[in-house]
Amino acid sequence: MSVIESMHINGVWRSATAGGTRDVLDPADASVLAVVAEGDADDTDAAVAAARDAFDNGPWPGTPATERAGLLRRVADLLQRDREEIALTESRDTGKTLEEGRVDVDDVTAAFRYFADLIVNESGGRVVDAGSADVHSVVVHEPVGVCAMITPWNYPLLQASWKVAPALAAGNTFVLKPSEVTPLSTVHLLRLLAEAGLPTGVANLVTGAGNPVGARLAEHPGVDLVSFTGGLASGTKVAQAAAPTVKKVALELGGKNPNVVFADACDTDERFDHAVDQALNAAFIHSGQVCSAGARLVIEESVRSRFVTELAERASRIRLGRGTEDGVECGPLVSEQQLAKTEAYVASALAQGATLRCGGERPKPSEVRPASGYFYCPTVLDDCDRSMRVVREETFGPILTVETFRTEDEAVALANDTDYGLAGAVFSSDTARARRIAARLRHGTVWINDFHPYLPQAEWGGFGKSGVGRELGPHGLAEYRETKHVYENLRPAPVRWFAG
Repeated sequence: MSVIESMHINGVWRSATAGGTRDVLDPADASVLAVVAEGDADDTDAAVAAARDAFDNGPWPGTPATERAGLLRRVADLLQRDREEIALTESRDTGKTLEEGRVDVDDVTAAFRYFADLIVNESGGRVVDAGSADVHSVVVHEPVGVCAMITPWNYPLLQASWKVAPALAAGNTFVLKPSEVTPLSTVHLLRLLAEAGLPTGVANLVTGAGNPVGARLAEHPGVDLVSFTGGLASGTKVAQAAAPTVKKVALELGGKNPNVVFADACDTDERFDHAVDQALNAAFIHSGQVCSAGARLVIEESVRSRFVTELAERASRIRLGRGTEDGVECGPLVSEQQLAKTEAYVASALAQGATLRCGGERPKPSEVRPASGYFYCPTVLDDCDRSMRVVREETFGPILTVETFRTEDEAVALANDTDYGLAGAVFSSDTARARRIAARLRHGTVWINDFHPYLPQAEWGGFGKSGVGRELGPHGLAEYRETKHVYENLRPAPVRWFAG
């Protein structure tokens, strides 16, 4: 299999300087899907130098907003043109279903179009009343400079777009490092940016491991901002590496997200079916490999038995297999490492007293196709509490834990008893109660009677150890800007502060 020239530096597609390569595996059968360049610190330095020159000396930062918006819209159109190809790539690379891949492409398209609309509808700055007709004072926004973007393996194209679209909208240049596990759709995105007419050097891509590529980007003195999406441990290292250069840092570090279900959300057959269905979606979409996965079911005790019984029965019927096959509802985990991690969490939960309601094992070879992939059965663990690792830590696998409550205060206490604070949900037929609970939850996104939808015009990010900063929405654009106050004296005259 030939090596893909997966690195894009200063407008040129190239291999790694040192000639390193990495196999990209298909998680459905562990076969080699592609061979890509494995970059190092030298490649990273070259990419930063290209981005630096393009920002300092190139046309992009000064390009009018209407032209930048036009380029973003052309990229959106190209994404839709290549929708099926990109969705297939995303499915094969990450293991998710083909339909999930299509949804990802549509969401990426929406992000590019949103930021295009946002910048063309802005005013020229915020006029500040200085209290004198002799002063013109205005606050303006300028691009921050060279941006380093480090993206995760679960939603490679989507997470890249949440950084690339606002960064370009604001007039920045960038170096993008996708996960070494799932880089292929990001390579496609860079090709579309070039096709859309982005000037040379503005967009640069280095494929390779977190160390050295990501580590070098975080510490690099030529980088003005680093935006990282991934795990808490890695995000902490990024922040530490960025600190000596005092660059801007944005971190989205995942979550341990509660799905709070009240008994009145189950008081009719229709509501019961809706709440169970949403609990399945919350926990098992993309085999639970979602930063906002509703991996913690926090349910009112009076309906716990019926709810969990039905939930486990439906979870046991989820059809596993290669994501491109018709009828498959869940694909494999992304890697052998992630499969082993999932098995370890389940084993630890059972050792700590959890009750296995379904799953808890790899599927039998006769139950999944192909049989050699990194598959794990959707798992429901009952009788859980906050002392268990599986409840406290982000598992990133198809594991749902069950905790119970009796009162509103207890429900809120359980939902907020986490180091993270990315997302959560409350299900109730009592609108006043649902909104009351939502107001008390310490999470960046709270859904009521739903789970997982997001809007490009609404900010995304979390409280606590879920990170700092926001993506999407107006704040998502602001992350990629510096704010400048320009004060103009319209009638210059001596101040005479000093007598001499």
